[in-house]
Amino acid sequence: MCLNRFGLRRTRVVLKRNYAARVRVSGRTRLSVAQPQIACACRLFTGRCVWRMEPQRGTALIKEQFLTTKEKFHEFLASARPRASRDEADGDPEEPSGEPEQKRVKLDRDAEQKKKKMRGQNKSRPHIKPQSYEERRLCPSIVQERDTECVYGEKCRFLHDVSEYMCSKAADLGDQCYRFSSFGWCQYGVTCRFSRAHTSPELKNLRNEELCRRSTDTVSNHLDKDLQRRLRKKQQRFPGAEAYLKTVSRGERPTHTSHGAGDAANGPETADGADPPVKTLGPITDADVIKLRPSEKKQVDFRDKLYLAPLTTCGNLPFRRVCKRFGADITCGEMAMVTNLLQGQASEWALLKRHASEDLFGVQLEGCFPDTMTRCAELLNQNIDVDFVDINSGCPIDLVYKKGGGCGLMTRTSKFEQIVRGMNSVLDVPLTVKIRTGVQQNCSIAHKLIPEMKKWGVSLVTLHGRSREQRYTKSADWEYIDTCSKLAAPVPLFGNGDILTYEDAMKARETGVSGIMVARGALIKPWLFTEIKENRHWDISSGERLDILRDFTNYGLEHWGSDTQGVEKTRSFLLEWLSFLCRYIPVGLLERVPQKINERPPFYMGRDYMESLMASQHVDDWIHISEMLLGPVPKNFSFLPKHKANAY
Repeated sequence: MCLNRFGLRRTRVVLKRNYAARVRVSGRTRLSVAQPQIACACRLFTGRCVWRMEPQRGTALIKEQFLTTKEKFHEFLASARPRASRDEADGDPEEPSGEPEQKRVKLDRDAEQKKKKMRGQNKSRPHIKPQSYEERRLCPSIVQERDTECVYGEKCRFLHDVSEYMCSKAADLGDQCYRFSSFGWCQYGVTCRFSRAHTSPELKNLRNEELCRRSTDTVSNHLDKDLQRRLRKKQQRFPGAEAYLKTVSRGERPTHTSHGAGDAANGPETADGADPPVKTLGPITDADVIKLRPSEKKQVDFRDKLYLAPLTTCGNLPFRRVCKRFGADITCGEMAMVTNLLQGQASEWALLKRHASEDLFGVQLEGCFPDTMTRCAELLNQNIDVDFVDINSGCPIDLVYKKGGGCGLMTRTSKFEQIVRGMNSVLDVPLTVKIRTGVQQNCSIAHKLIPEMKKWGVSLVTLHGRSREQRYTKSADWEYIDTCSKLAAPVPLFGNGDILTYEDAMKARETGVSGIMVARGALIKPWLFTEIKENRHWDISSGERLDILRDFTNYGLEHWGSDTQGVEKTRSFLLEWLSFLCRYIPVGLLERVPQKINERPPFYMGRDYMESLMASQHVDDWIHISEMLLGPVPKNFSFLPKHKANAY
């Protein structure tokens, strides 16, 4: 390559593939030569000219012996993959359900801004309910082997003939039922996809009485049917919330009182001031006479804990169980809408369920009005078992923000204060808040809100180091998080953003934060909690990663059911998780350790077939992994992940 135009001697530089080279003369970039991929960095000096071999922005460094091309990568996976049982195209990697496009360097920003497209979410993805995968379903009265006949009689739309159902039922997936092996009984009977393990030749459901006696219910916070009926008929009373809202309407600032202990003992009232429908027995306690002060509420030690963030869709109960195994200290349920909870929607109440292994567990609520948020807080205080309640003031999605919830609360400080004070007045557990730096990218407001939230009575603040506009496309601002942590003292503040390795966690702990919240990092590598606690990089094998997925599917079959509906629901959540897991790059393949959270890898071959398969960003390869664990997919099955890898 000749550099005579710069007045320098001729210099020959041989560039390997995967390099991006820049020539700098007198501090200015004079010439830029880019190659498509990256391997390592080096410098060559010629007079005043400096050759800097830099990695292309946003691309991970992988050892050269593992690099390959897209065509060879897909050809290798297709050669070892059996043909799928469903109707599909012949392995075209460019079909719409395939992998996202590779990240491109922006050359003309004006041209890029003119392109308006849906970013970050597959909004046109198909929605097929799990129950639609079974043509004829067996009546619940037959499955549960009730002594009484079906209450719907001839009008029942389900099958009542077990033999007829067995003819159309999909084949069993194995000889061992996880539910039967764990609890001694499977409530799904002949509809279970592992029914051979616990049905007699007469198709009767069997029980292991010894296991049944030893096993206990490991999941709590179920929705009571009587409570659901009262909520649907609007018969549930909220005396604590009503008392607070009256003070708000009069323009008074309420005192911090707690009504939960006495009301929980007395049960729901039928009308304001009326006697409860069932009189309680037992001695009168102090809580019945004197309401709790804030200092007497249940206290939680949040400091120096690893907090698994509330993750919509992927942060379900089976996933949280996996993270607890690897060392997560605090877990939180997925974001729940208060309006749906107050209406008694079973699907929303399912987000509040808690597993016995979750020793420090909270729920996250989303709402934008003081009345609904306060009523919902009082409702949960009386009916479920949690260690804290979190307010979501950081959700960036339009559906929530345009109503004034999520990030919208940060700009509505008057409503925000009323919500926090109202919820604090009816809760017996700590109230926490999760926020972002602000709404706009260059206009942070968290430092103004945090001192106010201390006065409102917040027990913990979690700060995500990005604004709503940034979403996940920029790096988290940990300097700003450090500044806010000093303003929050003595209230603990947790930092959140870009934690993927124990080195990232160590840098975060050098700031003034009281603890760390892990979100995408846990989805990409759930063993991250172990790495942080043991201060090491875990070069985990593909077999160990497959075992983690197998545990998740077992937990899913236990939680969502082992019939066809439960199997396909488990599969859908597994596939959503695999859309994040494929971003992990094994430590042994990296040229530079550690991996950065927003770096995309070039196409590479793993050290074995399974490692290569897990690196694929193609939907069909994720489905193939699910078929290894949950059997073949139904004929009409289709899937697109909820999240696109826009910011990776």
